[in-house]
Amino acid sequence: MPAAVRIDAFPRRWARERPDAVAIREAARAITWRGLVDAIDACARCLRSEGVQPGDRVLIVAENSLAQIASLFAASTLDAVAVPVNPRLSPRELDAIRDHAQPRVTLYALGVAAEVDAHAGRHGAGAVDVEGVGRIAILASSGEAEALHEVAAIVYTTGTSGRPKGVMLTHANLTFIASVSSRLRELGPADRIYGALPIYHVYGLASMLLGACCAGACLHVVPRFDARRALDAIADGLTIVQGVPAMYTRMLELLPADARATAPHLRYLYAGGSPLDPALKRAVEGRFGLALHNGYGLTETSPTVSQTRLDAPRADTSVGPPIPGVEVRIVDIAGRDVDAGAVGELWVRGPNVMHGYYRDPQATAAAITSDGWLRTGDLTRQEADGALFIVGRSKDLIIRSGLNVYPGEVESVLNAHPAVAQSVVVGRQVADGNEEVVAFVELAAGRAADVAELAAHAAAQLAPYKRPSEIRVMTALPASPTGKVLRGQLKTLAATR
Repeated sequence: MPAAVRIDAFPRRWARERPDAVAIREAARAITWRGLVDAIDACARCLRSEGVQPGDRVLIVAENSLAQIASLFAASTLDAVAVPVNPRLSPRELDAIRDHAQPRVTLYALGVAAEVDAHAGRHGAGAVDVEGVGRIAILASSGEAEALHEVAAIVYTTGTSGRPKGVMLTHANLTFIASVSSRLRELGPADRIYGALPIYHVYGLASMLLGACCAGACLHVVPRFDARRALDAIADGLTIVQGVPAMYTRMLELLPADARATAPHLRYLYAGGSPLDPALKRAVEGRFGLALHNGYGLTETSPTVSQTRLDAPRADTSVGPPIPGVEVRIVDIAGRDVDAGAVGELWVRGPNVMHGYYRDPQATAAAITSDGWLRTGDLTRQEADGALFIVGRSKDLIIRSGLNVYPGEVESVLNAHPAVAQSVVVGRQVADGNEEVVAFVELAAGRAADVAELAAHAAAQLAPYKRPSEIRVMTALPASPTGKVLRGQLKTLAATR
């Protein structure tokens, strides 16, 4: 399908061609493509009545739901800019984003999550019933329209400074990723896709939601991931599952030892959003009887940069070659291309690269070169066949006794221990300017291991300078709603002894 002018062209196409096919399943109800477009138009009328104009920002506080999806497409219909935000943010965090985005309207999808209702009540938003959508709350404010007509969404991400940055993604960015993603997965109207990835996150927005809508597939929307319900949905006929590695870890914990998952129609499994551990990949493939595909991206690239191919599954944890239409370079600190196979910073250029950071031209100039290359900050190497391997973040690189320690390498060793569910390795500054290696470990459900056992396991497989100086066992590693471990929190914790 050619790239759409606006993202709402996807559901409108299927409302014309297959109006009575099911577009979304939400709890016990099924919404057809005709019903989805009716809901979009009802939301658009509601927003228009509140004065929303082209270039206005519409802040959407919601978990995955019909109301959230209809609101996103309604903003597109009005040529406004959707700003989906995580309702599980604290009042301070959410208000900081709202103050920066200066929306014309803030919309809250009520009745799905207590956090949404609490934010709506705290802000004094008025509740209304929207036909075909349900109950939402609306709060109008004084945000002014801007010349942002090519921007479809602003997705906020927290950088190293801790200050949220609004990543401006255009209709062209998002429709490109939706089209390429659906094509590489060979999606079609017969597919049933699991919709647990948060849509306020770019992975859930572009790859999951828009990818499904581009292909005319049915999206089974759930507000939050639940491992038991996910396994039940797979047994009930899902064909596509996309998730972060932590989701697969939780599902495996619920399966009886050595038992295969019941998955009669499942044909595609995909992991993204955080590094994939080799032991987890092997375990998932053994239990589901399918290759676990892997990929890489970031908010600033809408998000996909690379992914493994259906016809070329890999036994390793490569994130695959760049997707069609996207260029990559691997460079040294001076911006010069490194030798083939060497590690360097990954630069990306293509129709997936963001428009820029909202109201932050300095950060935009620092991130994107004058000739369009996005500096990702990720340390990467590329094999002769084009496959990329993400080694770590340049800012996460640990330098110990003058030698480079890549956290991912140490994590892979720790994760291979049968009692370990996942681990994160960070650096800790010491008095002489050197760094120590600190590991945080979450044990698998029902398993036990002490620090000495884990240290011995690591010592048997790692050079002395790579071995953790300290291992801390935690009940659970801190994680975002998408399941991505919050490495920054652990780095702060590592600094305290």
